[in-house]
Amino acid sequence: MVATVPHLESVTASSRGRVVTDRSGAEGYVGRVCFKTGPPRRLGIELEWTVHHTEDPSRPLDPAALAAALGDHAPRTLRPDSPHLALPRGGTVTVEPGGQVEISTPPESSLSRLHAGTASDIDYVADRLAGAGLRLGDHGCDPHRPARRVLHTPRYAAMERAFDRIGPHGRSWMSGSAGLQVCLDAGTTDRVAARWTALHRLGPVLVALFANSPRQAGRDTGWASSRVRTWFDTDPSRTHPPPPGDGEAGSWAGRILDTPVLFVREGEDMHDPPAPVTFAGWIAGAPGAPDRPPTYDDLDYHLSTLFTPVRARGYLEVRYLDAQPSGDWFTPVAVLAALFAREETVDEASERALPAADRWVAAARDGLADPVIGAVAPRVVELARKSLADTDLTAAQAGAVDDRLQEAAQ
Repeated sequence: MVATVPHLESVTASSRGRVVTDRSGAEGYVGRVCFKTGPPRRLGIELEWTVHHTEDPSRPLDPAALAAALGDHAPRTLRPDSPHLALPRGGTVTVEPGGQVEISTPPESSLSRLHAGTASDIDYVADRLAGAGLRLGDHGCDPHRPARRVLHTPRYAAMERAFDRIGPHGRSWMSGSAGLQVCLDAGTTDRVAARWTALHRLGPVLVALFANSPRQAGRDTGWASSRVRTWFDTDPSRTHPPPPGDGEAGSWAGRILDTPVLFVREGEDMHDPPAPVTFAGWIAGAPGAPDRPPTYDDLDYHLSTLFTPVRARGYLEVRYLDAQPSGDWFTPVAVLAALFAREETVDEASERALPAADRWVAAARDGLADPVIGAVAPRVVELARKSLADTDLTAAQAGAVDDRLQEAAQ
């Protein structure tokens, strides 16, 4: 969600450059910046797509053609002299390591307006790409080409090095996959834990309902969501969901500090740590820690290197959904908006999803064919369909989502 969070900005601005001296101070800081509390009002989305040459989708993407198509909307990672203008309806374009295009919306209090504005920006980008002989992909993984990084930034090079030490999946996830992210307000102080837990419990059901990546790099993988499989295998310490029963918001700070440092930023350069060390180990000066103490600026950057199914960034960022076929992107967005429109619905959705809450791998592999998820999904869909009435969608918008949900749950 492209938006500054005033609380987060003020806290981090006052702390940057200050040395982190102890774990408890770091945990308190993480709690303050990652969970901005208040009445939930806003919603934002981040939509990713692989990009293909229209006449031959298996042809390697030409980044120069992509930069020309995006013009002054291109990010500076792709075109260094770009003014990086917003799209006509306020969305911002970024480009992922393999040339995947992402549109991030400004936060919106109206689901109906979010739909209309985002649809308009998508059409605008698609038209610009079409003029350059390019098109947006329809799946959560590139079904045609092996992953290939086309952005050469210090951050992406350092990520690739780190993931290569674990296995081959990091490159595929970074440069050959596309997701749909939904960003929700964390909620009031007394409701943060319930909303956080519900998003985790719903994960396997929603992964299965919207799995859309059975092919990867020209082959059938045998998985409903090859994207989730590849993502989870990239670096389990920073991509896996929490263990069952450990999805409480209060455990987030502990996970941040107990996750290994991916790389150390020094100006524009990214350096590998001398040896594997967690952020807590860096604070304590453990063997393998960098030769300087960490600052809160380092901790801010470390936060950006966790890629969990739900990530706290002042708001709650849901990262487990595959990119959807053309025209279907709005359905999972509306589902989450409807299920989180009322706090009693959040609790009911959490309870209905509970029997399948630990079935992440089964959801990615088998989708709705998993018997447990197959039994739970219709009850979650039923609640979502009923709760569309709690949003401000027009009758036509709600009807289209309802039709799609009936198809998805069958």
